[in-house]
Amino acid sequence: MWNKHPKALPYLFLSEMWERFGYYLMIGIFTLYLKDVEAGFAMTEKEASDLYGTFIALVFLTPFIGGLVADRYLGYKKSIVIGGLMMGAGYMMMGIHDLTMLYVAMTLVIVGNGFFKPNISTLLGNFYNDDQYKDKKDEGYNIFYMGINVGAFICNFFGAAFKILFGWQYAFMAAGVGMLIGVVVFLLGTKHYGDKTEKKGVQPGDMPFYKIVLFILLPSVVFGVIGWFIMGVGTDGNYIFGSDSTDAFIFACIPVIFFYGSLYFKAKFEDKRPIGALLAIFGVVILFWAVFKLNGSALNNWGDKYTDRQLQGTSQQIASKLVLTDTLTYSKDSVALYDEAFRIQKKDGKVVKVVDYPLYFRNVHKDKLPEEGSKVYTWSANLSQSINPGWVIILTPLVVAFFTYLRARRKEPTTPTKIAFGLLISALSVLVMVAAVKAGGNGAEKVSVWWLVANYGVITIGELFLSPMGLSVVSKLSPRNITSLMMGGWFLSTSIGNKLSGVLASMWDTYGDKSHFFWVNFGLLMFATLLMFLLLKQLNKVMAEKGIN
Repeated sequence: MWNKHPKALPYLFLSEMWERFGYYLMIGIFTLYLKDVEAGFAMTEKEASDLYGTFIALVFLTPFIGGLVADRYLGYKKSIVIGGLMMGAGYMMMGIHDLTMLYVAMTLVIVGNGFFKPNISTLLGNFYNDDQYKDKKDEGYNIFYMGINVGAFICNFFGAAFKILFGWQYAFMAAGVGMLIGVVVFLLGTKHYGDKTEKKGVQPGDMPFYKIVLFILLPSVVFGVIGWFIMGVGTDGNYIFGSDSTDAFIFACIPVIFFYGSLYFKAKFEDKRPIGALLAIFGVVILFWAVFKLNGSALNNWGDKYTDRQLQGTSQQIASKLVLTDTLTYSKDSVALYDEAFRIQKKDGKVVKVVDYPLYFRNVHKDKLPEEGSKVYTWSANLSQSINPGWVIILTPLVVAFFTYLRARRKEPTTPTKIAFGLLISALSVLVMVAAVKAGGNGAEKVSVWWLVANYGVITIGELFLSPMGLSVVSKLSPRNITSLMMGGWFLSTSIGNKLSGVLASMWDTYGDKSHFFWVNFGLLMFATLLMFLLLKQLNKVMAEKGIN
């Protein structure tokens, strides 16, 4: 796999793998932890989804400034190491069960990712700018992307085991250890990086940093505060877009979006079309991320409450030995009260308790209910988060081989074309969940985990057509002096999509028929697909002008 690729690739692959191990371990348990009545913060689905959406949005917003600082001042090596250490510390601090400490830890992760994420992706692209590797850039990013998903796949097994054995806090600490391993691996590859990690410095025509602070960052803070306090049209008149945090985020993005628009208008003539093409792609893929990132919220909830997770026989014995099972007793006890739509009930801010069976048995078919007092073993809900990266590991070699086959016959589609088909395939995946809702009678009965497996299988193909290709096209089209900054723009679109994902997830409880929730997601992805195909002719023309595919 490494043949004919830069010697730095294995180190970047492994460092990103361990970084994603930490991040996705944390994300896999985040909303489950927030909603846990006994050991978490007993948040409602709306509260947890809103905080989750805001968090992952800010995680991908900070690469804008992190990429800029790396380009001009720190260089890529220092930025990656600083970011990795901050994230590791943040994950560790999440192991302290205190809401204030949780927010401090989240802040460290948000800022740390801003330094780490855009710069390791840019550094990889720097190696493929050399003539000997140019034609393998898409393949290199696909391999790199598989590293991301190896980490995302294995982490949830560790997260489940640590949570079951020791509690949520130790699972978060395991995420921190994974991140620190990633930093060590990155440093071990230093001799292979050469001058690729060096800063580009301030270039003629670049906006001075103090102006970025005065005209972008400071206005973002001001706009965010305005968005938080502005009176809107919510049920209580306090918000516009679903919550105060959503209002604040959307308003805060306005100056940043304006800045990226200004890059186009101020660019040299020969750079205008490539920058314009990238901005168009950034705008379209927002809707992909809005739906895709439901894996940590709505789909995590689906795996927890709507999926048959019971294990029996050999599978139960193996999973139990690996400490991957939760043990439930089918007997009445004091439990949190949920309504028929699985919404937690609170009075005066406190969870209402009743004497009943554990919630898991609410929608188990009566013929499958165990005997009174017997124990049932279920696989830990966060393990559903390993399905998508598992598919990535399986499918990446096939997708790479497919495009290699087409390239050899001079039939390989352009990168924008791959992205367009990625959106279409992703839209089709949502139809699987529509069918899953129908199969379970809209939550009346738990459904097989194979529905989730099928959904993730289809959307993973779409993801492999889109996500690594997005990183690749940024590296291909960006003017050299602002490559990392434009990589930050890609993550800005991811950030906005992530926040919209939180907004979508927070609407879960408003749909009586859950299939309508998924139909909305299908419509959003089909709209994005249509836009991308309408833009395709112009995007391919820009690629041809640059002499790239």
